[in-house]
Amino acid sequence: MIEVRSITKSYGEKKAVNNLSFTIEEGEIVGLLGLNGAGKSTILKTLGTLLPATEGEAFIAGFSVLNQAEEVRKHIGYLPDTPPLYDEMTIRHYLEFVARLKGVSKADLKTHVEEALRNTNLTDVQEQKLSELSHGYRQRTNIAQALVHRPKVLILDEPINGLDPVQIVEMRDLILSLRKKHTVILSSHILSEITRTCDRILVIDKGRLVAEGTEQQLRGKAEDKFDIHIEIASGADEIVHNLRAIDGVLSAELNAKGHIALSASKEIRPVLARYIIQSGYELLTIERREAELETLFLKLVQGDKA
Repeated sequence: MIEVRSITKSYGEKKAVNNLSFTIEEGEIVGLLGLNGAGKSTILKTLGTLLPATEGEAFIAGFSVLNQAEEVRKHIGYLPDTPPLYDEMTIRHYLEFVARLKGVSKADLKTHVEEALRNTNLTDVQEQKLSELSHGYRQRTNIAQALVHRPKVLILDEPINGLDPVQIVEMRDLILSLRKKHTVILSSHILSEITRTCDRILVIDKGRLVAEGTEQQLRGKAEDKFDIHIEIASGADEIVHNLRAIDGVLSAELNAKGHIALSASKEIRPVLARYIIQSGYELLTIERREAELETLFLKLVQGDKA
């Protein structure tokens, strides 16, 4: 559905996007994850036909973003990071206005607008002026305008930016509901939300793709050791010294609760469990402790700088 081939966007000597390639299949929700200034908005503006690439090519629904922009626009709904709203319009009037701009016929206008209202849970407030809306409802209206012409692809730039915790959950549910009829690419710098919303994540740093995959795949790329928590009924202080001699163990210490905190260079929980039990100790728990998401993100971004 989306194919990006070696896209570069330069501003003088600076490359905002640097030789970027990726593909997104129909029905996927894919997130661009990166720090502020990483190039996420530039990538989405390029896909949204708002910013021409300096080099490379991109295709949406089989059409060239660079050479067939009018056709591409028929197939995309775009939510910019600072979307324009006309505060004196009601939600319904605004969506009718946008639908006409996007080429929806007079005969289809009512059906398209009501569908967009319904899909974004705005039907009950459709006669409110945009100036009266909370930030959460304004963002819903922005997504409704992206949906109103029934595009195949949605491009959402920081859709949860500025939302409170309740609004973030509501927006996440809304985006997940859209996958039934749309392919979605979105950007965010909030790691926890992008992992809850997206099937795959593209990690962007200085305009480059530094990693991609599911959350678990990214963990595998970023984690260079396995942190293992072990609880035994008694005798932890006796066996901890012996565990250090097992192949793959980097360190093993007792924590404040008397449990064993062990680091290994590979997955050796079966070996550890077997050794503990065969040594006559009662094993209560042996589990891997995953690193914080933020730590993994920084490792992925900084990995090639080490």
